[in-house]
Amino acid sequence: MSEPARQAQGSRSERIAVVGAGLMGTSIALDWARAGFSVTVYDSDGDRVDSLTRRAREIGQALVETGVITANELNLAVARLTGSVDLGEAVGDADYVAEAIVENLAVKQSLYAELDAVTRPDAVLASNTSTLMPSALAEPVHNRGRLLVAHYFNPAHLIPVVEVVLGPETTPEAVETTTRLLREAGKTPAVLRKEVPGFIANRLQSALLREALALVEDGVCSMEDLDAVVSLGFGRRLAAFGPFVVHDMAGLDVWHAIATNLYPEISDAKEPQRTLTELAARGDFGLKSGRGFYEWSPTEAAAALAKRDAELLRHLVPSKQGDSDD
Repeated sequence: MSEPARQAQGSRSERIAVVGAGLMGTSIALDWARAGFSVTVYDSDGDRVDSLTRRAREIGQALVETGVITANELNLAVARLTGSVDLGEAVGDADYVAEAIVENLAVKQSLYAELDAVTRPDAVLASNTSTLMPSALAEPVHNRGRLLVAHYFNPAHLIPVVEVVLGPETTPEAVETTTRLLREAGKTPAVLRKEVPGFIANRLQSALLREALALVEDGVCSMEDLDAVVSLGFGRRLAAFGPFVVHDMAGLDVWHAIATNLYPEISDAKEPQRTLTELAARGDFGLKSGRGFYEWSPTEAAAALAKRDAELLRHLVPSKQGDSDD
């Protein structure tokens, strides 16, 4: 279904709550609101709540400028957002609660103990964690079957896929509700049938980073040349298809031979390599600190993020003209 068709449907019946009005929480809330859901956003920080609609509008402006949505559609979406500093008020009648707070297990568990007391017993509790296991998050919850992970990628309003991670007690009903609502919001849920550290994306990204660092540290190539091979080479294919399709296209006989030769040679490092360890120890964290693998001035960092977002937006524009949610 196209974006205008979604908007034309007006508000949907399910009530969505988002806990956490930071960058990810606001982006996630805007995504739900764009799809016609009424969304209440909770944060204990009153300033964040007061600035919620302004920040959501700023995030959505790039969608308007690139033609993904119209200015009127953005206005309608922002009008569906409500902020609150009262947790019970925000989540009490919600059908689905999306949690997007700090990545700290103890803090999240404390929140889930509160949510367990103030939400409906059948409301789905979905965490945006990128590292924590749903089984651990669910420990304070009486009905653990209603909790799972719905992990968005940053920026949440520009990347369609969401990792849905089941805990050992997650019910089929919670999974069905989550995947259905995500599809109605224009997302593509990728379901992990059991929890595993790193989920799908971070495991794959870690494997690539491990081999990339091994190649650079072994003197095979520079960081710049390796980045070029990925971004201008096989990365362009991966933007169209996942690795299984790409390898089917290349021929599995070819890749069986390649794997036979290369698997014994690929890095199997069991701890972060020297380069990454030293950078992290020095506080060279990347864009946020001005230096990481590369040096980043504020201007260069802003330009890199703008280039990233422009590329992501480019992929969203054709979907506006489509006629299917799938």
